[in-house]
Amino acid sequence: MKRIIMDSAAVTRSIGKMAHQIVERNEGAENLAIVGILTRGVDIAKRISKKIIEIEGVAPAFGHVDITLYRDDFRELLDVPQAKGSELQFDVTGKDIVLIDDVLYTGRTIRSAIDVILDFGRPKSIQLAVLVDRGGRELPICPDYIGKRIEVRHNEYVNVRTKETDRKDEVILVRRAK
Repeated sequence: MKRIIMDSAAVTRSIGKMAHQIVERNEGAENLAIVGILTRGVDIAKRISKKIIEIEGVAPAFGHVDITLYRDDFRELLDVPQAKGSELQFDVTGKDIVLIDDVLYTGRTIRSAIDVILDFGRPKSIQLAVLVDRGGRELPICPDYIGKRIEVRHNEYVNVRTKETDRKDEVILVRRAK
């Protein structure tokens, strides 16, 4: 069973809303760095960054992180991990970093991404923006900016599609077959 949770228009509205909230909370974009988590987190991060430029006329620093080798379960999931590498071509020290991902579930991906960022330096702050918060945390991770919060059962998962990666923006709730 599949159910559309967010269509293209809802995704666009949520990205705009989060960009405005980020600018408001940080009193502008002067000290901001936007960091997406590969893959769809980067797609969303690029759009948030573009929206911030439209709002403020200032381009925040931009980068992405690959958490493949930082996952606590990567050896269980992959025989040979295929890391694509992180790109943070700015000094993270003293920056207000907004880490962006598509779905927040257990919190383990976010913990890994924070570890990657801290390997590059010591930011002033790390904030979290997610398109979908599906609940079910295993770690004490709480997003600062949320596109949509939904309750998801154990036999369901959230599938985010972006036009950059999947040619279409939508968020689908999928029920696994028993």
